[in-house]
Amino acid sequence: MNRIRLGILFGGMSEEHPVSVKSAQEIAKHLDPAKYEPHWVGITKSGAWKLCDGPGDGWEDRPCPSAMLSPDRGVGGLLLLDRGQYEVLGLDVVLPVLHGRFGEDGATQGLLELSGIPYAGCDVSSSALCMDKSLAYLAVSAAGIATPNFWTVTTGVDPGRFGYPVFVKPARSGSSFGVSKVSRAEDLPDAVAAAAEFDAKVIIEEPVEGSEIGCAVLGNGSELIVGEPDRIRLSHGFFKIHQEDSPESGSENSAVIVPAVLRAHVRQTAREIYRALGCKGFARVDMFLKDDGTVVLNEVNTFPGMTSYSRYPRMMAASGLPFPAMLDRIVALALSGEAR
Repeated sequence: MNRIRLGILFGGMSEEHPVSVKSAQEIAKHLDPAKYEPHWVGITKSGAWKLCDGPGDGWEDRPCPSAMLSPDRGVGGLLLLDRGQYEVLGLDVVLPVLHGRFGEDGATQGLLELSGIPYAGCDVSSSALCMDKSLAYLAVSAAGIATPNFWTVTTGVDPGRFGYPVFVKPARSGSSFGVSKVSRAEDLPDAVAAAAEFDAKVIIEEPVEGSEIGCAVLGNGSELIVGEPDRIRLSHGFFKIHQEDSPESGSENSAVIVPAVLRAHVRQTAREIYRALGCKGFARVDMFLKDDGTVVLNEVNTFPGMTSYSRYPRMMAASGLPFPAMLDRIVALALSGEAR
């Protein structure tokens, strides 16, 4: 049987570049070489695309051919430039292992749509919608699902109009970059400025009293698999994924409990959020569970982390779908899914 020619994009220009590389390294450990012919395209922090031999240490510094996805559907793959000569490398499917800006926001998905190559994960519209927390809240609220109370700000802010504490976040960023908890009005301008370093659009949220929980969702339409939910146990502060010096060895203020014993309606709400936002392939739905049983949306990650310590693969593994089988399902969904 011919192996699947799998293009794997990793790295990228967002602040989550190092996380993407770690995700790609974990994926490399679990790809079945009998099923896949992997072609690794590393995107440097400056935006250069390189066809490399894998996501191992030093890939950015090694000489490699330049690689780019052709928007010409007649090509169906990568254009490689090496020593002044172009070659074509055909691909069957692309796995965009990219987090954050230019990876989860629809930009890469748009290029893939132009190329006509099947790709894993959410499409342009759902990626862009989920990336912008304020728009995601509006769409989910319209579907009858609870969201935090929030305000969107771009320039200037009157600290006196809010009650405290509040959370200040970039509207379009991930992994807690630029997020602050503000307990005093005088600290709000600095928090807004810190968030604005990651996105010109900033949201201010009222806190939600409840447990932080998550669901790993896999599938399209009515055929959705939801892994075992997890719960974040905090000792203090707020959950700052990927902000630790060594996240592989744990966090100084949080622990992830999986499987978490939660009511069935938590999984059902995750499905409803996934559908309301038009998600495809897979995504991680993060929520709050209040004491009265109300489930409130936190955010949706359209390409969740796949590192050794990431939540999505752990939730899927707890439900009986180990990493290699999870990858197989993700690729199969991309190959057999609806036309984009």
